[in-house]
Amino acid sequence: MNDQISVEDDDIELEIAPEIKVLYEDDDVVVIHKPAGLLVHRSYLARKERFFAMQLTRDLVGCHVFPVHRLDRPTSGVLLFAKSSESAKNLCQQFAEHTIEKHYLALVRGNMHEAAILDYPLKEEFDALGDKDVDPNKAAQEAVTAYWPLLNSEIPYSSGRYPTSRFGLVHLMPHTGRKHQLRRHLAHLRHPILGDTTHGDGKQNRFFREHFNCNRLWLIAKKLVFSHPVTGERISVETELESEWLTVFAGLGWSEQDLQGSPDFLVASDLSC
Repeated sequence: MNDQISVEDDDIELEIAPEIKVLYEDDDVVVIHKPAGLLVHRSYLARKERFFAMQLTRDLVGCHVFPVHRLDRPTSGVLLFAKSSESAKNLCQQFAEHTIEKHYLALVRGNMHEAAILDYPLKEEFDALGDKDVDPNKAAQEAVTAYWPLLNSEIPYSSGRYPTSRFGLVHLMPHTGRKHQLRRHLAHLRHPILGDTTHGDGKQNRFFREHFNCNRLWLIAKKLVFSHPVTGERISVETELESEWLTVFAGLGWSEQDLQGSPDFLVASDLSC
């Protein structure tokens, strides 16, 4: 009898699937909290990945699920699946018609003080392999994001040429769904999302990562509001912040009282498109 275990087999056994949490479920839809770093579904860009939100959700609820939207791999938060092709078609239509409300929270470089709507068209970002046949001269597409500053902080640590560092917590509501829209829009406003290695500030990302000992994109899909694909009832699903957000909040000097006293980003605003 051979009791030896190869290193390769042992590594496979030790690899643990990311934890997902069901936030809402009925016969037609399921909504989960996707952790940061997890892909929504299989892709030619991630052939070596073992775990995907779609497969993990299917295994958890015991039936096939249909993706109707996506979150970028580094973004965490509310993710919606349909349980039938009919429900998926209905929900995809809602996304296409922009009748679904998507609410995000982001930590950004610098302090922000005024709420506004950014209407700034974006050139489509192409993947060299998957989009090789797409016209690179395609015109910029409409992209609209409403944003509300919630909290600001200035901490006595230098992350550049100034003796202090400033950061802000912002509520974001995209009215269109362009690739990396929130990340690109915040970069355009000169308040890039912390941890964004593509559109962000490398120096600030490094400082934030080392100062708070946490490496992630500081963007979370906090709330999703949609019409049920069968009953038509308006459904609102919200997720909690992961523990690392609360750790950073404390480090930025934001107390429980500060958070409770900030504007309620879940209440509809007078800002509209």
